[in-house]
Amino acid sequence: MPFDACVDRAVPARRAARLVALSLGIVVVQLDVTIVNVALDQMRDLMDGSVAGLQWVVNGYALAFASLLLTGGALGDRFGARRLYLAGFALFTLASLACGLAPNGTVLIIARVVQGAGAALLVPCSLSLLTHAYQDPRERAKAIGLWGALASTAMVAGPVVGGALIAPFGWRSIFLVNLPVGLVGLWLTLRFTTETEGRHNRALDLPGQVLAIVALVALTGTIIEGEPLGWTHPVVLGGAALFLLSGAAFLLVEARSAVPMMPLGLFRHPTFSAASVIGFLLSCAFYGSIFLLSLYFQGLLGMSPLVTGLAFVPMTGLIAVANIVAGRMAARWGARLPIMLGLGIGMAGYGALAAVLTPAADYGAIWWTLLLIGCGMALAIPPTIAALLATVERNRAGIASGVLNAVRQTGGAVGVAMLGVISGGGDSIAGMRLAMLLNTGLLVIGLVVAVACIRPAR
Repeated sequence: MPFDACVDRAVPARRAARLVALSLGIVVVQLDVTIVNVALDQMRDLMDGSVAGLQWVVNGYALAFASLLLTGGALGDRFGARRLYLAGFALFTLASLACGLAPNGTVLIIARVVQGAGAALLVPCSLSLLTHAYQDPRERAKAIGLWGALASTAMVAGPVVGGALIAPFGWRSIFLVNLPVGLVGLWLTLRFTTETEGRHNRALDLPGQVLAIVALVALTGTIIEGEPLGWTHPVVLGGAALFLLSGAAFLLVEARSAVPMMPLGLFRHPTFSAASVIGFLLSCAFYGSIFLLSLYFQGLLGMSPLVTGLAFVPMTGLIAVANIVAGRMAARWGARLPIMLGLGIGMAGYGALAAVLTPAADYGAIWWTLLLIGCGMALAIPPTIAALLATVERNRAGIASGVLNAVRQTGGAVGVAMLGVISGGGDSIAGMRLAMLLNTGLLVIGLVVAVACIRPAR
């Protein structure tokens, strides 16, 4: 066979391998956002039955991811995205091994934090490498579209995959399954990707980074520990004070920094601020609900991990389809309409779930409310992202997207902490109903913000 023909056939194969290498990173990151929820009931013994411990298992990952995400992108710009992507994959894989072998709850929580740090390197650097690898705008758009589709699929599949693994292999398998994926991802990245040019003059906002971590941990810790310790306990009051002080200091540092981690000037645009608030509220309600419903399904309803994973299908199974519908609606009528429609459907779902949750309720009585919630979230999120990105210049799209992702991850962590406290860890029907009513209220606020601040299409 002529050499040129071999090259022609090899190039598509190399491109496919490169796309797989860069997609595996986002797949394991998104999978671990949701897969852990179906294992929470099996982890209770490791946490001595503590719901607060289970909240830290979920939030340790989310907080590290949220607080380090913007710095992860800056490090990739400074030292090379490929180098940091490999470092993130190695860190994530080793932390997954530590999670799978954790002898106690403390080690598991620490390992989850390290996992989140690895995820904060993987996500922005994988996107940077994709942008660098595909010079043609159309090819780049297709590659990023596939990357995003795989990320959404992984998040949606998390509960089902988790249930299928836990049934025969136990809860530790949901972390150990990352080992072969990580090794394959590292090999493919080394073999088929090239380094980006580092910008060694890219400044790092270390004071802002430290203050962001302190503020987020203090806020989440105050909410989680307030119930078991008591809201007037010195540790809880100290945590609240630390959050206020570090949060105020963070805003002051970012306002004065020449190269801020989170450019506050972006929030001067009302649509950017509105989209950030809506993203926070949606994540707060959605991820908090997944946490509670996982405990409810396996606790009060007595479902197995596999059945629990399948029980989430109405909530997550149509996300990809609804995302496509939302995109087409936004393209035709602007972002405001699908955002409002999604928030309205989500409100109806949460309100209906609060109404049908009774001591006698079974899954047959509530599955349709999960369908409404999932469709509402999926309709609202893509146009929210589009509305936010439309407010910034193209060369600032990366930092704007990073800000929104950080805000959404923070919302998820706050939702798990807040709803876990309100509901009694999924063991109280009255608490569960109150949590779902709170979610309804959060989406009402989001709807008001959308109407007031996001302009309708001309």
